[in-house]
Amino acid sequence: MTFRWRYSTLEISDELLCLFNAEVTVKDDEYVVEVPKSEIETGSVDPGDVYRVALIERHGDAGGSDGTSSSTSSTSSSSASTGASSEPQPPVEEGEIRYVEIEDIGKQGDGIARVERGYVIIVPDAEIGERVKVEVTEVKSNFAVGEIIDEEY
Repeated sequence: MTFRWRYSTLEISDELLCLFNAEVTVKDDEYVVEVPKSEIETGSVDPGDVYRVALIERHGDAGGSDGTSSSTSSTSSSSASTGASSEPQPPVEEGEIRYVEIEDIGKQGDGIARVERGYVIIVPDAEIGERVKVEVTEVKSNFAVGEIIDEEY
């Protein structure tokens, strides 16, 4: 699996269970990266199990990392593709449920969440920092639209 961040490419294992942004905090004498509750609830991660963790610098932040987190579910089935397209398929499908954190506001005032490969889900009526459960209602090659079905998760 390959992820592109603006001007660089990063190879990610196909064994990737989840991808989210999180702040590294200090608790007692340990550095802590908290796993979002949604990753436990969706079954991506089980408490008590041991996982490999990769830390990737977050590029493109104005003023540095803001500590927001955006979770993605660990599995997304892709539609059977017809034809030999070298273009990556969207990582979401219409009707799919996702737990996301709104990272930005678009030019039209809609919330913007990013999932695998930086793929954008536009969420109308959402504010920066909100964590919402959305149903994907429309999928395009470079973005999707999601409708809020639960305000807090």
